[in-house]
Amino acid sequence: MLDIKYIRENVDKIKEAAKNKNLKVDLDGLLKLDDQRRELLSSVDDMRAKRNELAKAAKGQRPSPEQIKEGKKVKEEIASIEEKLKLVEEKYMEIMVTVPTVTSSDVPLGKDDSENVEIYREGEPTKFDFEIKDHIQLGKELDIIDMERGAKVAGYRGYYLKNEGVNLVMALMMFALEKLIQKGFTPVIPPTLIREFPLFGSGYFAGKNFDPEVDEIYKIENFELDAEGNKNKENKFLVGTAEPVLLAYYANEILEEKDLPIKFCGFSQCYRSEIGSYGKDVKGMYRVHEFMKVEQVCITTANIEEAEKAHQEMVEISKELHRDLGLPFRVLQICTGDMSAGKYKMFDLEAWMPSRESWGETGSASNFLDWQSRRLNVRYKDKDGDNKFVYMLNNTALPSVRPLIAILENYQQPDGSVIVPEVLRRFMPGGKAKIEKK
Repeated sequence: MLDIKYIRENVDKIKEAAKNKNLKVDLDGLLKLDDQRRELLSSVDDMRAKRNELAKAAKGQRPSPEQIKEGKKVKEEIASIEEKLKLVEEKYMEIMVTVPTVTSSDVPLGKDDSENVEIYREGEPTKFDFEIKDHIQLGKELDIIDMERGAKVAGYRGYYLKNEGVNLVMALMMFALEKLIQKGFTPVIPPTLIREFPLFGSGYFAGKNFDPEVDEIYKIENFELDAEGNKNKENKFLVGTAEPVLLAYYANEILEEKDLPIKFCGFSQCYRSEIGSYGKDVKGMYRVHEFMKVEQVCITTANIEEAEKAHQEMVEISKELHRDLGLPFRVLQICTGDMSAGKYKMFDLEAWMPSRESWGETGSASNFLDWQSRRLNVRYKDKDGDNKFVYMLNNTALPSVRPLIAILENYQQPDGSVIVPEVLRRFMPGGKAKIEKK
């Protein structure tokens, strides 16, 4: 969400940003609603002042019939104005939450993901002198993945990890956590069943409220007792990443500038309904409903240079993780048409996946500036004593499933075994270096 004063001063830039991001935003309507909102706020303040004057005039004595009549009239007018104000503010917020961040000047223009730009590549697609298997066949033959029983128990896109599959995924998570802790990130295991505001605040709702037709989030039918034993039907949701929970850690708080930047790395289970990807990647584990992930989050001062530096540092960590795993990978700079409303700049990392004969996304790094912090109301007090909204950034360190796919397929051997990347072996029971048929 942007500051309305900034919007008024940069209407043309924001209209251009919306166009470039393929978004429809009624900025003119928003500004008209803001004018109405200001007028109504002024009117209600005037009427409240009048009510206070009447109260002072009658203080210590019985009000006259005229004063009673006037007081009743003022009360009714306040109620009427407040009702109008409520309706205007609802319409105002419906548009306000869709207003996009103006992207960085170096973000490539493009209509969709086909126009993202490769800016870095390390390693080339793996070559084999034998007929390769995909991760599904490897997983089944090595008895480390069971898709059939996963679908039976969990439904479409369900899966079981078994034996060394469990060890390998947990090794990936521990490897990522250890790397980030060494880089100065505070490790966190956050809640994954959460209230509504962190998802709105971080921009995981397309609008102001949850829309089951659009938002790829699982809503839980909730019926629980609160601390006093009262029935609580507050909406609860399963997170698709640790990002919104980590960003909301300081919601409605004012931090000190000396404590910034703040860096979190969150390990969590992640749940995604994938409703917008029906029919895509139906084969295998590339697109699933639940997985684990280590996420990076950084909170900085309202300084673009500092935020850009943090953004690049997080991307470099992801590159280092892929490099250490020995996976061919590349970095894409995301074009305007493939970016959501709040993003200022975005990069994707992709690893080579032989069975797809293409690169597969393993993570995204995004800079939102203050778009999220305004929604979550996270501020800091600067050296002059002024309160400012922080800048917020996030990046995937490693998810559990897609790097697993890349490892199984890139490290497969002619006999059907799979070599364990050297950096993961110390996390494997007995330092296991190879996964073989039982």
